[in-house]
Parts: sequence; structure tokens; C-alpha cells
Amino acid sequence: MELRGKNVPRLREVDDIERATAKKARESWHVLTIMAEFIESTERLSELRPAVSIFGSARTKPDDPHYALCVDIARRLSDAGFAVISGGGPGIMEAANKGAFDGASPSVGLNIELPHEQHGNGWQDISLSFRHFFARKVAFVKYADAYVVLPGGFGTLDELTEALTLMQTGKSRLMPVILVGSKFWAGLMEWIRTRLVDDGMISAKDLDLLQVIDDPAEVVVAVQKFYAARQKPADPEDTERQTGMYL
Repeated sequence: MELRGKNVPRLREVDDIERATAKKARESWHVLTIMAEFIESTERLSELRPAVSIFGSARTKPDDPHYALCVDIARRLSDAGFAVISGGGPGIMEAANKGAFDGASPSVGLNIELPHEQHGNGWQDISLSFRHFFARKVAFVKYADAYVVLPGGFGTLDELTEALTLMQTGKSRLMPVILVGSKFWAGLMEWIRTRLVDDGMISAKDLDLLQVIDDPAEVVVAVQKFYAARQKPADPEDTERQTGMYL
């Protein structure tokens, strides 16, 4: 393709060979660290199923009602046979790990290195550490059979919309996505209905990807009903596993 006289430099064509070599070495090492995170998550989590990923704010305090609610939900899911995956940090993440840690199934933390806010909580049966957000996000989706989302900020919204996008576009299998905290999510749900749907940005049927449930017992029942209705176990079939390879 003709570049219309534009100068598009290539790394192999730079004059400073030492600089080019150093840069290639640095980038190659970076790629290897990314591969290592994918390999470790596969080794540690691929046989974990069934599992539920729980999201929410790192800033939620232990005396916040949502913290206690999350502990209850996670404990019920764990006792129902679901491993619980969280971000491994404080707030709702800690509540999720704490509830699952006291339950019958594994409590998993996908910890991320951040300059502030994030520090690992002490309620993890399985603890992984990530430097790259995208590798961590793949693990959240790839090894989960449901998403439970409590009130949170940008990170929580990022994980929520990422999961919805992957399901909407067929890049991941369908799974329950449950929003906990109807008062908190009411504004977002109204905006989705009156802007995204009414303006044709999404289809009305895309609303079916979301459920809003406040009762902890009903959260567990909703996950169980989803797979009972499909007459499929939570563990993905071969075709679904293949789809998950291209997240």
C-alpha cells in the first residue's frame, strides 16, 4: 500500500543499533511477563469450576451494609459449590473473599499491583498476582460461570461492561450477570433503557443479559436456575471453551 510519501520508521531501520536492540529486548521481556501471567492463571484456575466472579468497590468499609451483604452472598455461593473469585483487594473484594473463605468452596483473589488502594486481603485460598489489567480481566471472565456486581466505581463498571460486551458480541459464552443493590443501579438501568435502547445503541433483548437482585438467597437461586434452564452444567462445553480462547 502506498504511504503517500510519509516517513513511517521501522525499528530495524533506526540509525542507533544499540538503542534498537535494547528496545527490542525490553519489549520482548514484557511480552514474556504477560505470557507468564496467562500461564499461571491457567495452571491455577482451569479446573476450578464452577465459579462466580464478584465485583465492587475497593473503598467499601466493613461497616457498610453492602460489605455484610457481599459476605453473605459469597458464603452462600461457596456453600452451594461455587468457588468465588474477587480482585483480592479491600472493600467488596475482601468481603467476597471473606465469605467464600468461611464457606465450603475455594476463595480466589486475582490481585493487581497498583500505586494506591490495592493491597491483598487475608481471605484467599488461591492468590494470584497480576501486573497487567488485561490479563487479569481475561481470568475474571474465562474462569467464571456468573458475575455478581455490587456497587462500585470505574473499575467495577469496566468489568461489568466488559462482560456484557463479550457476551453481546459472542466472544464469550452467556452467563448470569447479577447486579446487587437496586437503589444504586436504578439510575444506570434507567439510562440503559431510555438512552441505549431507545436510541438504538443496543437491542432491547440485550437487557436480558442483566438481572437486579438484592436478596442473597435469590442470587444463588438465579445462578442455579440459569444453568438448569439451559439443561447444561456450569462447566463449559468444548465449543464454549474454544470461544473462550479468543477473549
